[in-house]
Amino acid sequence: MKKSLMAVAVSFALLDASGIALAAGDVSSGQELSGSCASCHGGDGNSMMPLFPKLAAQNEGYLVKQLHAFKDGSRNDATMNSMVAGLSDQDIQDIAAFYAAQTVSENAAPQVNPDDLDDIDDDDALSADEKAAAKQVLQDQQATLLATGYDVYRNGDLDNEISACIACHGPNGEGNEPASFPALKGQHADYLKKTLADFKTGARSNNADNMMHMIAKKMSEEEIKAMAFYVSTMK
Repeated sequence: MKKSLMAVAVSFALLDASGIALAAGDVSSGQELSGSCASCHGGDGNSMMPLFPKLAAQNEGYLVKQLHAFKDGSRNDATMNSMVAGLSDQDIQDIAAFYAAQTVSENAAPQVNPDDLDDIDDDDALSADEKAAAKQVLQDQQATLLATGYDVYRNGDLDNEISACIACHGPNGEGNEPASFPALKGQHADYLKKTLADFKTGARSNNADNMMHMIAKKMSEEEIKAMAFYVSTMK
């Protein structure tokens, strides 16, 4: 069963890769054109805001595909739709080339309940040993979540027929450039959670054969959170 799920995922990748031929993008031109993108995505594509995606080191073909989707309306976001409306095909290629040439920044391991850590430190009723024990519980919860994310990413969920993410997005989250599958490593956990939730509900559905919707709709909220946390720490 595990092998068959992997085969299905790889088959999708190969089917989506057919007929892709990218024009050369100009990095210098792309850097100049990307100036208006910096407020959300950062000057070098490393967004500082967790709900806005990092674009640095993203696969060029994937960026081109998504920018065209925003331009033709097959992917809807009021801000992005207006931002790309005036871009030519070459502009899109140049912007994609610029971001693809950047280095994605690393993330610290996300905290499961960051507010709880502050609450523990601020609780004067707790002794030092009690505070240490409470923090250990949170650390154990985080370790469990990251381990679950690792398992989902690499092995999928056979019981629920969820394909392993590694089949399309690579062992290190590097994606698949020929198939225009995105790199995931170093992405913000909050953005990944939102994206998977949107695929799960159908709010985002512009991918070929609705493949991500078919996968995400079978994922539990805990699996989505765990996978997002794990992927955000990949380097």
